[in-house]
Amino acid sequence: MRPTCERPESVWMATANTPAQSPLTKDTSANVCIVGAGIAGLTTAYLLTREGKAVIVLDDGPIGGGMTARTTAHLTNALDDRFYELERLFGEEGSRLAAQSHKAAIDRVESIVLDERIDCEFERVAGYLFLAEDSSVKVLDDELPAAHRAGLTDVKRLDRAPLGFFDTGPCLLFPRQGQFHPLKYLSGLTSAIEKAGGQIFTGTHADEIEGGDHAHVTTTSGYTVRADSIVVATNTPVNDLVAIHTKQAPYATYVIGARIPKGSFPSMLLWDAPGDLWQPYHYIRVESADGHDVLIVGGEDHKTGQEHDGLLRWERLERWTRSRFPMTEEIEFRWSGQVMEPVDGLAFIGRNPGDADNVFIATGDSGMGMTHGTIAGMLLTDLIMERQNPWADLYDPSRKTLSAAKEYVQENVNVGAQYTEMLTPGEVDSVDEIGNCAGAIVRSGLSKVAVYRDEDGVVHGMSAVCPHLGCIVMWDAAEKTWDCPCHGSRFDAVGSVINGPANRDLSPAPVD
Repeated sequence: MRPTCERPESVWMATANTPAQSPLTKDTSANVCIVGAGIAGLTTAYLLTREGKAVIVLDDGPIGGGMTARTTAHLTNALDDRFYELERLFGEEGSRLAAQSHKAAIDRVESIVLDERIDCEFERVAGYLFLAEDSSVKVLDDELPAAHRAGLTDVKRLDRAPLGFFDTGPCLLFPRQGQFHPLKYLSGLTSAIEKAGGQIFTGTHADEIEGGDHAHVTTTSGYTVRADSIVVATNTPVNDLVAIHTKQAPYATYVIGARIPKGSFPSMLLWDAPGDLWQPYHYIRVESADGHDVLIVGGEDHKTGQEHDGLLRWERLERWTRSRFPMTEEIEFRWSGQVMEPVDGLAFIGRNPGDADNVFIATGDSGMGMTHGTIAGMLLTDLIMERQNPWADLYDPSRKTLSAAKEYVQENVNVGAQYTEMLTPGEVDSVDEIGNCAGAIVRSGLSKVAVYRDEDGVVHGMSAVCPHLGCIVMWDAAEKTWDCPCHGSRFDAVGSVINGPANRDLSPAPVD
């Protein structure tokens, strides 16, 4: 096991190094400035450089250092929210466009891999949707014709997935899905972007993002990038205070990577379908390693910052995996990611609501980050190039989906309830109760302080108030982060922001 003070590492982070880039060190300009060097930002940059645009990408961490490094890297057009649900929300045409766009995203990743000769283990594989223990066969009965109406006419029903050691029961086969190594893919995109004249600066925090006639991004170091257009591709927008954040909710999702004998599990994607969308679900694939394979199993989601049992969720994933896959040996990796769930299931990609027309966003991955991120690159390129795109209305961040009103109300009532934490006692009465490599909330008079004790016993105190909209952050013992239970902002153990919508660190606070 790794030292307990370290954040968990994904299998991708352990098996690839993305290219090191330098920080921005002077004022500059470009046709397009992109904030965020994950799959959405770099795909957009790549496609725009191919259009002849001068592009600059900024990121405060390394390339792919956000959620792209913490995905399980499924490339699929089998949408998490089911096609019969998309039909309810968007109609048959909307469901068809959603299927079309995700299929096109897989095709685009494949063409980029071939065109740029990217060694990222891209592979076409079959995907199988099977029933969870609490699920009814009605899920498959409803999904099959809905998938066909969406244009996926090659989806078939089978008695079971082709696994000799695990009887999935009835399932749906989604042919020609995909998988890859996401950080190796981003490394290839980086090389192609730079070869085409694009520039990427890491270690560069975007402090101010301003659209309009004098559009610019100002960094915390004081340097400015002026641009004709700005794209904010930061998993969740760091340039918005409220608009988008009321229409999507942050969920933590957990992953384990189990060592298995080489060749003991076929290359395929598996997903189970719970009877209730709020019940735990699982997603499975395999990754090749030196002398063995790694079985990657994810699930056990919960609202970010609202549960404190991440270690137990990894244990539940392990029990679930061992009961179905007998080749499982030791667990080599444990990590988690954050999924932004729109109330209507589809990403928000396009012009930022209430902003200047030359500011664009990509957010709301809904567990489909690799395809939604690629769709973002394709759609935003068309919008910036002033071309028509058939998916523009479907993914428009300004859309109002009346059929999702119930989900909208539920999520925002949940957010409102989190503000009562301002009035509750601290989690511990004294800083002395906090062990090394651990954190807890301590009340100090009328305020709450987030207190972390590092591996040397040094105590760090920060305001527990999230700088986004004032919720009280919670300690995540699994990831060693402070997480906001309202809109998903995350901060490292000593308060540095690592995930929006907050765009600045927790303020230092004295510890009594």
